[in-house]
Amino acid sequence: MKFGKKAIALIGSLAMLGSIAACGSNSGSANTSANGKTTLTVWAWDSTMPRTVKGFEKANPNIKVKVVNAGTTKDEYTALSNAMQANSGAPDVAQIEYYALPEYVIRGYVQNIADNGAKNFSKFYTPGTWSSVNINGGVYGLPMDSGPMAWFYNKEVFDKAGVDPTQIKTWDEFYEAAKKVRATGSYITSDSGDAGFFDSMTWQNGAKPFSTSSDGKTVTINLTGDDKVKGFEAWWQKLIDEDLIDTKTAGWTDDWNKGLDNGSIASLLIGAWMPYNLLSGAPNGDGKWRITQMPTSDGQPAGSESGGSSLAVVKSSDKAKVDAAYKFVEYVTHNKDGIATRVEGGAFPADNDTLSSDSFLSQTSITDADGKAHEYFGGQKFNEELAKAAKNVRSGYKFLPFEVYARGKFGDFVGKSYTGKQKLTDGVKAWQDDLVSYAKQQGYQVKE
Repeated sequence: MKFGKKAIALIGSLAMLGSIAACGSNSGSANTSANGKTTLTVWAWDSTMPRTVKGFEKANPNIKVKVVNAGTTKDEYTALSNAMQANSGAPDVAQIEYYALPEYVIRGYVQNIADNGAKNFSKFYTPGTWSSVNINGGVYGLPMDSGPMAWFYNKEVFDKAGVDPTQIKTWDEFYEAAKKVRATGSYITSDSGDAGFFDSMTWQNGAKPFSTSSDGKTVTINLTGDDKVKGFEAWWQKLIDEDLIDTKTAGWTDDWNKGLDNGSIASLLIGAWMPYNLLSGAPNGDGKWRITQMPTSDGQPAGSESGGSSLAVVKSSDKAKVDAAYKFVEYVTHNKDGIATRVEGGAFPADNDTLSSDSFLSQTSITDADGKAHEYFGGQKFNEELAKAAKNVRSGYKFLPFEVYARGKFGDFVGKSYTGKQKLTDGVKAWQDDLVSYAKQQGYQVKE
């Protein structure tokens, strides 16, 4: 099996607003034709999804699948919410990021597929991804991919600074390295105020600021009182105050790619889906970059997820339709052929079997859109390092049941903390106040 085709990042900027609304059975878009064949509509922006259709239809000749890109992240979520509220036009299967899934569970938009067989897969997936689809005792999707955080770095810049990232284990050591990298004219990394990064870094530090009661009526929002959140804030504030990280260059912009390309941004703390994005966005880094484990507050291995999606069955009263939709979800996310097809297309796997396979772990090159192989990471068996990161992900982190709204509002309240106009603690306090107000408006009881 050959891994490493062109892929896209499975993350996005999210700002969808929406109220929690009860919904009835979805009329859906699956249909059964006169010849007895069922047609499923799948909403997914992931570029590897269409690759799975041929194999699935061959194994399931009575089911036809139509993959539709209904928009990336927030656009799809808005369309899905509108369709479910109208009880018309919704897909049968939808790609939903891990952090957004709880919101759709609370709204009643996605099916509990535990009894379809999903409840038996707990050992198949990595702990972080499996815990992300297990909500209130149910299984509301299966992991499509994962984004365990790792430290991607430009070895050429770090060599110039006299720093070996593989020997850096703690946040304090990272801070000292940042000063040396800054002395070369580069920044050790960038962050202009990204909600997903903030959540992932506090998760990595063991924070648990959010929880929702099993009945979905009470939500806990405790950013300001969580010591692990405050620990990250203090460390990151020091880096911001001393101009040791680039706070001016927004992620996923042309300027950001230029910074990665020319070495002025020397490393990233980011998800395991990043290799192909580096190849396309920073081609001059070919052969210069490497990957190692994330530094932690206490030097002990620990990780978190950054990005990644589940594949969920959209709620329906039609059992036959749900069963057909589940078959597709299971094929894409659990069947070895379905998984291999997507991993060959560039997806980072969520299953333990692929993460431990020789063909995956021995990979040293990635392939560009023209089919040319690049040893972008200097011949490093980079998936070995990423697989190690996947094993280190802390389980038990919970997202808000309105996480899409929360991340969309992060910049409004915390953004000024990256420009020197306020401290991170002040921005996070303002963000929490807004989240508490919003939760109450939506009918939740709130604990702080």
